[in-house]
Amino acid sequence: MRFARLACLAVALFASAVPALAEEPYFDDRSTPDALVRSLYNAINRHEYSRAYGYFSEPPAKDLDTYAKGFEDMASVKVLEGNASSEGAAGSTYFSLPVAIEATAKDGKKQVFGGCYTLRLSDPTIQTTPFTPLHIEKGDLKPATGDLPSALPNQCGDSPPPTDAALQKAKAAFLKDYTGTCPLIAAESGNEEPEKWDIGFNYESDPQGTPERKATIFRFACAKDANNATAVYFLADDKGAIRNLRFAVPQLDIRYDDDRTKKKVDRIYLIGFKVVSQLSGSDFDTQDQAITSRDKWDAKGDAGTRGKWIFRYGETSLVHYDVDAAFDGKEDMKPVVNYDASP
Repeated sequence: MRFARLACLAVALFASAVPALAEEPYFDDRSTPDALVRSLYNAINRHEYSRAYGYFSEPPAKDLDTYAKGFEDMASVKVLEGNASSEGAAGSTYFSLPVAIEATAKDGKKQVFGGCYTLRLSDPTIQTTPFTPLHIEKGDLKPATGDLPSALPNQCGDSPPPTDAALQKAKAAFLKDYTGTCPLIAAESGNEEPEKWDIGFNYESDPQGTPERKATIFRFACAKDANNATAVYFLADDKGAIRNLRFAVPQLDIRYDDDRTKKKVDRIYLIGFKVVSQLSGSDFDTQDQAITSRDKWDAKGDAGTRGKWIFRYGETSLVHYDVDAAFDGKEDMKPVVNYDASP
């Protein structure tokens, strides 16, 4: 999409959508302001422009064809929503919703916008037929600098800003980075609350005696199957910056006596390390300021890995990693990395 045009038509077209990954599952929900806005984005990413067109109280363009043509050059648009404020007036409730969007053109060029949408719901108890559900009234989006979370307004309307700005930014970053990757986002409509822990730390470069810095670790549920539940972690540092935590894990070359049964391990070679962003069976130990994980390779749980990362100098550091590669019905973990014990 031509970004100058997007900026000019942001109010009229509301050209915003969640990332167009493969085929985005159909989502149509008018129960809350953020759900309606997500539904609009879902319709646009699925190229269902008549559905998107119908979410507005007044036509967002001269006609449907004109509206659809506004997205000809657009590959996808990502969206983040904040907390909506509400105000009652003359039998209606008006909502103001903070929104940030990242528009990606077909040539790969990106631009970020931030602003507010206004939505209206006429009192359902006094309506007659045809019933008018929650709908979009207007919006005001302006070009912004920085990434998507930083473009999200803290508030719209007269309501107080969120009491936990770090939480809102972490949720926004989680939705931005993992929509389409973490199935539980779609299952819970992006409204899940993460677990969080407040910690203290210092950077290695801090002079001795520097007061302890404060940070918050957030854990978001990502996926779940018969064997494991995976999660991703974000950190809000002492300056309010949000980043996705990554974890070093060993790369292993496992040799079996019998590759068919894999009941007996011949040798395990440590051939390097890689970085992952999702951990299975993870938890945070507040006493040790450590994140642990337990990845089960089958339903029995006899084979798998176990890891431990401590939070040190503002980063995660792998200190212990065990593996049981034998599918023999019993657990027998062997360390492949062990910096967690005294020399």
